[in-house]
Amino acid sequence: MHGQVPVDFQHIVSCQNSHWRLTKAATSLCRIKSVSSTQAIARAANQRHVPVLVDAAAEILTVPNVHLQNGATLVAYSGGKCIRGPQSAGLLLGRKDLVQAAWVHSAPHHGFGRSMKVGKEEAIGMLMAVEMWMQRDHKAEWARWRSWLDAIARQVSTIEGVTTSITETTELSNRTPSLSIQWDPKRRAITGAAVARLLLEGEPRIATPGGRDRDGQASISITPYMMAAGEEKIVAERIHAILSNPPKQDAPARTAAPAVDLTGQWDVHIEYLANTSNHTLHLKQTGNRLEGTHQGDFVSRDLAGTIDGSNVQVSSSVTERHGDALSFRFTGTASGETMSGTLDMGEYLMAKWSAKRHDYRRG
Repeated sequence: MHGQVPVDFQHIVSCQNSHWRLTKAATSLCRIKSVSSTQAIARAANQRHVPVLVDAAAEILTVPNVHLQNGATLVAYSGGKCIRGPQSAGLLLGRKDLVQAAWVHSAPHHGFGRSMKVGKEEAIGMLMAVEMWMQRDHKAEWARWRSWLDAIARQVSTIEGVTTSITETTELSNRTPSLSIQWDPKRRAITGAAVARLLLEGEPRIATPGGRDRDGQASISITPYMMAAGEEKIVAERIHAILSNPPKQDAPARTAAPAVDLTGQWDVHIEYLANTSNHTLHLKQTGNRLEGTHQGDFVSRDLAGTIDGSNVQVSSSVTERHGDALSFRFTGTASGETMSGTLDMGEYLMAKWSAKRHDYRRG
């Protein structure tokens, strides 16, 4: 954005002093990553006396605060990310009257925020996390993280065909070095996704940002800033063991010819744990490949999928710019004019779904 306020943002701010409209405009800007962007938005909002709240959830804590210095009214931090405090706590910094207003609407007061209260133990834990942050030697900590990644890289690099690289960032958010481990999945007979899954399912569990498989290259990445001393040895040994002697995997079955042509509109009924909903899939089938759109309760998005014989898989997702991040993975079987199966929504668990080809005679 280079310090300029987009026309749609200026228009919305100048037309109506409305927090809802301002939020809608700011959402359309996606993430604000530059100081000049924060300054530009703050200037436009301040002209209409609209507060600006910066979501700095995963950022490092800066003192003096960079966002308040650049015009933001308030800034909010997650307790359990970079600051490494209690997961259910956080910080709200900025204009005193608005911070006090937020406090009035939280526990122990009887406002709407009471159900989201932070316990006394968590409040003290958050205070201690901030005090430790201010006393911490961040340069020494960074060097220690680098040494852990170097140790992991040295051990896994002894495997033929495995390469590593370390990247460092100066961004405020998720500021940590990161180790990328790459290999040829055909040569090592295992994919990045499979390695990530084995690490997560092993004992102890090792959580990674996930494996990647793209352009004939497999990889996983390791970030150290949530690790403790000594854990780098466990990580190195586990990754080395998996990549040096991958578990045998069944050869993928040959894709079967489609049993039905799914091209057209499908009326989908979803049964959640405690409610139901009706969605629409617009499908175009080319061979075994499916593409089209998925119309949900509020938002339409692209979809992609496959049909293998009568087995169907369709996936779509929406991002947080629409209010929440949702992923849908429909799997099931198709037979003539109907489909049915299970819906995997990740953190929102599973549901059942069924679909009928749209009957245009009935509207």
